[in-house]
Amino acid sequence: MAMTKSERLMNLLIMLLVARRHLDKDHIRSQLYAGSGDEAFEKMFERDKDELRQLGVPIEMASQDAFFDDEQGYRIHRRAFELPDISLEADEAAVLGLAARVWQHAGLAGATSDAIVKLKAAGVDVDRSALDLVEPQLTAEEPSFDAFWSAAQRRTPVEFDYRRSGSSQVTRRHLQPWRVAWSSGRWYVLGLDTGRGEPRLFRLSRVQGDVRTSGEPGSYELPDDVDFHAMTRQLAPTAPASEPATVLVRRDTSYGLRRQAGAVEEDVTGPDRRTTWDRLRLDGLSLETLADDVLTFGADVYAESPPALRDLVVDRMRRVLT
Repeated sequence: MAMTKSERLMNLLIMLLVARRHLDKDHIRSQLYAGSGDEAFEKMFERDKDELRQLGVPIEMASQDAFFDDEQGYRIHRRAFELPDISLEADEAAVLGLAARVWQHAGLAGATSDAIVKLKAAGVDVDRSALDLVEPQLTAEEPSFDAFWSAAQRRTPVEFDYRRSGSSQVTRRHLQPWRVAWSSGRWYVLGLDTGRGEPRLFRLSRVQGDVRTSGEPGSYELPDDVDFHAMTRQLAPTAPASEPATVLVRRDTSYGLRRQAGAVEEDVTGPDRRTTWDRLRLDGLSLETLADDVLTFGADVYAESPPALRDLVVDRMRRVLT
């Protein structure tokens, strides 16, 4: 199977970052652009370098030989790619401390380690510790993440049970996954819902049980006339304006809700006295979405008002227990 553009860019980044010497064009071509003609290789390689540079990746070009400057090589120096020391607030540090599960998933680790294997096989000395610089720090706690990610990469149809927001009914869905997307703080899968014959976006946290394959890998093609980013934004649920809500949160917890608060009242009376509580005022949020968020933080959050918010939280808890 041909390497996708995103895989090629990632492998090029890793290859130039971990190599302890400058790599010449012929070596890079043999590892990442095998099978391409001279003109096609030159165009792809120049385009890939430009895209990495536009992303802020400093690619250095230098002579391979101190006595001959006609053969140029390429490398990314770690010191030029590293971020400076960053000072974080307590809540920002807590958010970053949750993370890095995406990098640990076998599918992603395997896809990007090809560059390391090829360099070692070619006898190139590599600095594996440089990989620390490109590890994505993003959480993926949903159990269905791996299955959807793999299905989207392999173009494999899947079926799964799904519960819509505010509903206790679970329905079976059949999907040709196109991409897994992060939107408004949540993971979604975008694809063609074959049962309904149209593109749909499904929130991974609402998938019930296992995701099962229902076809062979490569059994469908991705549409070439679709802007997946634009479609994700279009299909992603928006939070309709609603009446203001207030929730009580334990001190030094629930930073996701705190960031959305229009006002914070500290040291208020809470439902228990084990810790100090703060009151958050949340404006313009959907009560359905807010109820889901309240349950996410468990005993650290108490839905105070309006009564409809408390009713939604209680109803969801009852459905979980029954």
